[in-house]
Amino acid sequence: MSTIVRKFDVIILGAGAAGLMCAIEAGRRGRRVAVLERSERPGKKILISGGGRCNFTNLDCDSRNFISTNPHFAKSALARYTPADFIALVEKHHIAYHEKTLGQLFCDRSAGDIVKMLEMECYAADVQIVLDCNIREIRRPGEFVVSANSGEFHAPVLVVATGGLSIPKLGATTLGYDLARQFGIRIQQTRPALVPLVLETKARADYCDLAGVSSEVIASTGGQSFREKMLITHRGISGPAILQISSYWDANRPIRIDLAPDREVCAAVRIAPVRNIAAARAALQEILPKRLATRWMDLHAPPVWTNQALDHLEHQVHEWMIEPSGTEGYEKAEVTAGGVDTDELSSKTMESRKIPGLFFIGEVVDVTGHLGGYNFQWAWASGAAAGQAF
Repeated sequence: MSTIVRKFDVIILGAGAAGLMCAIEAGRRGRRVAVLERSERPGKKILISGGGRCNFTNLDCDSRNFISTNPHFAKSALARYTPADFIALVEKHHIAYHEKTLGQLFCDRSAGDIVKMLEMECYAADVQIVLDCNIREIRRPGEFVVSANSGEFHAPVLVVATGGLSIPKLGATTLGYDLARQFGIRIQQTRPALVPLVLETKARADYCDLAGVSSEVIASTGGQSFREKMLITHRGISGPAILQISSYWDANRPIRIDLAPDREVCAAVRIAPVRNIAAARAALQEILPKRLATRWMDLHAPPVWTNQALDHLEHQVHEWMIEPSGTEGYEKAEVTAGGVDTDELSSKTMESRKIPGLFFIGEVVDVTGHLGGYNFQWAWASGAAAGQAF
């Protein structure tokens, strides 16, 4: 039986946020576009994002909200496709949304609204989305040839929008990195990012029976600090502050946690009728959830209650040093840090400097956003940059 050969102007690998945006922009410009997706439906990661409501962008998006070996790389794409551009698309489709906190925009109803919007825009631009498409081989005898269970696809342009390694249960694979290596393109080492941290054995025994307790803290490491909620889990710590700092953490340095930002805990103890653990516990319970305050004080109470001891206790509250044993890995990571080296790509178009017609966009590239809609904005912006380039 002969293989069905289908010819297009561009083949996009992956029907996630970046791939669909790229397809829309290219299709609008009259390009014949095929999007090849190995899952049974497009946008699976979009659907689970933001607790099912999709934190689709951030009003305060800036290149400083991104981590990359080249911190300047993302500036061009982000400047040319802004949060306002994506909001205009959302409003065109009458999708209700709200600002939750810190510039984060969420759908009022469901993340499915965003996926439906992208599908409708693809349909309007005559984009062909091929689902359940398992790629067997990619060659470049002249133009790109993608062999798959769905047939053979030919195009002069190939866009890799395959995502990272996070959340493998949704179908994450190494395909994008494998392709980069196949074509001799460098990769910055990948690692889980925006990921919960696992505490070492003693700290886990000390705190993890308090799983579910959360409190506002400042988490710091490597010159970076984030003031948001910390959540204790069954194996360690999570919550926005910890997810943010996890992207900067490495195993050679601890994480410093300020449990009482802008508060002085021991002032009340100094003037108490009796200085003791009960007075200290009561003071800390004014700031932290009672169970956490009680546990922390039981573990850190000084042997004496002198002014010097109280100074040390105050210091400990604001400088709680945590040495995680690791992260929860790609299974729990929201994104993958590292990826295709930005020095290999044009910052304007996302095209490979070595292989004409080969583009990399979205999470597969070494650009990782902070928590709060930034990674979606990078997907939209990098996808639009590539989609307008061929």
